[in-house]
This record gives sequence, structure tokens and C-alpha cells, in this order.
Amino acid sequence: MKYLLYILKRLVSLIPVLLGISFIVFFLIRLIPGDPAATLLGSHATPQAISELRSQMGLDKPLLSQYVTFLGHLLQGNLGYSYVYSSSVMDLVTISLPVTIWLLVSGTVFTLLIAVPLAVLAAARRNGIADNIIRAVPVVGLGLPAFWLGIMLILIFGLKLGWFPVAGYGASLADHLRGMVLPGVTIALTLSPILIRSLRASMIDVLSSDYIVTANSKGISTARVVLGHALRNAAVSSVTVLGVNLAYLTGSTLVVERVFSLPGIGQQMINSILGRDFPTVQGITLVFAIMVVVVNLLTDVTHAALDPRVKLA
Repeated sequence: MKYLLYILKRLVSLIPVLLGISFIVFFLIRLIPGDPAATLLGSHATPQAISELRSQMGLDKPLLSQYVTFLGHLLQGNLGYSYVYSSSVMDLVTISLPVTIWLLVSGTVFTLLIAVPLAVLAAARRNGIADNIIRAVPVVGLGLPAFWLGIMLILIFGLKLGWFPVAGYGASLADHLRGMVLPGVTIALTLSPILIRSLRASMIDVLSSDYIVTANSKGISTARVVLGHALRNAAVSSVTVLGVNLAYLTGSTLVVERVFSLPGIGQQMINSILGRDFPTVQGITLVFAIMVVVVNLLTDVTHAALDPRVKLA
């Protein structure tokens, strides 16, 4: 019951956050150079045609009046209408959002597959050869930009070896899974160094605890002590680290989506900005904000579930 109340409180607190984001985004996007009406009509459009289209789009009204109209539609669940794509923004988000969610899930899975074994091995072999090598990985990984890693993976595993598709999302479930391998690994290679450092430090701290020493003295196998006792307790702080960085990554997936030509909301955002598609940019930004809040909420609840000392308020 306490978890449900906590979730409800966080959802209520989301309302002023979204209002603030909508206000900031609405006015900042108007600072982008260019006229949406002129962009839609092209360079040969007459001033009269541009003026008429601006009137149809409501761009001839004062900014505050436009924001009030936008906010009224937003409260009704209407994110607006895209004149560039001739479709409602909600329909565009509904089509592209699953791709981004697939990407985030794929990146998280590959991050855990890479980071957890390496961090456990480094902590269990502290100051050994394996530990020294694994500790060098984060230093290198943190300095590599995601777009460069993505391009390298495309060249090696896509073009040279031909193991995975280099672009697109596919049509079937099997195509989705294969198409998300390289983008997911790209995200994992940028995220796992941070998690390795955090989890390794937590593991070392836990392995020196009294109850771990007691478990070793009772003759419990090293694997059971490390995996059954130390890892669970060390994972508490690392869950927060993973959640914070995943929330940050949610808003930066557009780079990976651009490299691999994935039709996610990040790619949609870029195309909308280039096309001066104000309603779509506003709607997608709000969706990104909701995703970040949801990820943070799931992180807090998971943290509390793993650590009974945490009190939800």
C-alpha cells in the first residue's frame, strides 16, 4: 500500500513539472530562426500565402494567447496537429515511441550483461590483473562518444561481418530484436563504464563487511558469498546510478537513433526541429519529460524494494 501511495504522490508532483516544461519549451522553441509557414510553403511562396498560413496555424496571435490555447489542448490530452506530417502529434508519438522504448530496454539489458560480470570479477580479484584491466575500461569508455561507437559497430558487425542490420527497425519481432542489438550495445558501451565503477566500489565495500567475513568463516563457497550475499547488497546504490544515467540517456537517444536510422521519437524530434514543426517538438519534449520522471520513479521504488532501510515519503 505504501508503494502505491508513493507512486500516486509522485504522479501528482508530475503535474507542475510538466506545466513548467511546457512553458519553457513553448517559448524557447519560438527562438529557433525561421518561420514554420515559410518553411512549409517553400522559398517561392508569396508573402500573402505565408500570412494566410500563419493565420491558419495561429502563429499570428500573441505568444501568450498561443500558449493558453496549447495548454488548453494539452489538458484535454491533445498534443497538437503537425502540419508537416499532416497528422496529430499523438499519432506520431504512438508510432515512434515503441521504437525508443525498445532501444532503452535493449541498452539496459546489454549494460547489465556487460557491467555486472565485470564489476563482480574486478571486486572479487581486487588489485589483480583482471581488476586492473577492468578498471581501465571505464577510463577509455567514458571518452568515446556514442555516435563514434555506433559507426564503428556498423562498420565491423554490420558491413564487414554482416551479422546485424546497420539501419532500420524491421517489421517482425525477430527483425526488431536483431535491429536493436547494435544500438543497444552502443548505449551499453557508453553506460556500462559508469556502472562498473559504481558496482565495483560497492562490492569491495560490502565484501569487507563483518557478515561477509562470517559467511567465509563458515565455509560457504566464494561464489555463493559473492553472488548470493554481496551482489544484492552492493546493487542497491548501483540501481540509483543506473537509473539516473538511464534517465539522462532517455533524452539523448536521438543520437543513437540518428546513427542507426531508427524511427523513434528522438529521430522524430530532429526532423521536426529541422522542419520548424512546433507542435511536434512540443509534444515530443513533453513525452521525453514524462519518460524521465517515470524512469526516476521506477528507480526510487526499486531502490526501496532492495533496501528496507529506505522510507518512502
